[in-house]
Amino acid sequence: MNFDVFIPVLIAFVISVILCPIMIPFLKKLKFGQFVRDDGPESHLKKSGTPTMGGLIILSSIVLTSLFYIKDYPDILPVLFVTLGFGIIGFLDDYIKVVKKRSLGLRAWQKMFGQILVTAVFGYYLVNFTDISTKMLIPFSDGKYLDVSYLFIPLLFFVVLGTVNGVNFTDGLDGLASGVTVLVATFFTVVAIGTHSGISPITCAVAGSLLGFLLFNVYPARVFMGDTGSLALGGFVAASAYMLQMPLFIPIIGFIYVLEVVSVMLQVSYFKATGGKRIFKMAPIHHHFELCGWSETRVVAVFSIITALLCLVGLMAL
Repeated sequence: MNFDVFIPVLIAFVISVILCPIMIPFLKKLKFGQFVRDDGPESHLKKSGTPTMGGLIILSSIVLTSLFYIKDYPDILPVLFVTLGFGIIGFLDDYIKVVKKRSLGLRAWQKMFGQILVTAVFGYYLVNFTDISTKMLIPFSDGKYLDVSYLFIPLLFFVVLGTVNGVNFTDGLDGLASGVTVLVATFFTVVAIGTHSGISPITCAVAGSLLGFLLFNVYPARVFMGDTGSLALGGFVAASAYMLQMPLFIPIIGFIYVLEVVSVMLQVSYFKATGGKRIFKMAPIHHHFELCGWSETRVVAVFSIITALLCLVGLMAL
């Protein structure tokens, strides 16, 4: 076995573990504390003031690790671009919420414009500077591909924006988004190594950085990733899937992301259609389970176990 593949995991893990104790007091000093909404679960009010924007730690770890490999692995570049691009949008959103004290952060059109711009550049790069075709691997098909042809770009926007917002909705409990995504990053790492894809160093870096971050993000969290982290991770998941020609696998391995975003869409639609009735006690769905009496750690454990099992299903579907 070639143990070199584990080196980026270790590098990113060490950087993350070193940065967390440095950055957490720094974020506290700058008063970059989490704003907790009054309409959220009552148990979350005690989280108010916990340092957020910890996504800066995750991003720093990923970027620094990737710099060691980018010369020999140019396929890292588009994944890194999308991860950083969405991370910057998330950082601006967090900065406005926390520092400018505007609870909604970036205006909806500003956030959407930024997300469309990053996705458009990624799509342009895929079409013009990579060997990625318009074909997508079909799960459980014995290696068959679906050629989406002219629908490639519209589907790209749908998948990238949907995944990014799905990961963003998943980031609502201590260790939830980071715990789920470290498993997804591990799945991509296994596939990338098995197919000799050039993105394995960055998938390893994401897994390593999240493992380090989780030491400080599990319940009770000492730091939150904020939109800086969740949007960046969403960008990473979508970009990695496309570089491996596997966007059709996202509903399997990223089932939790899909569940979270669909629960919000259903809740809002039903609320409007019925004049105030709700399907769930609260959306995203992780809050519903909390209000049903599940502890925060139980929700995170169950969602992580589901993701681990579905990642194994994803490997069987190759």
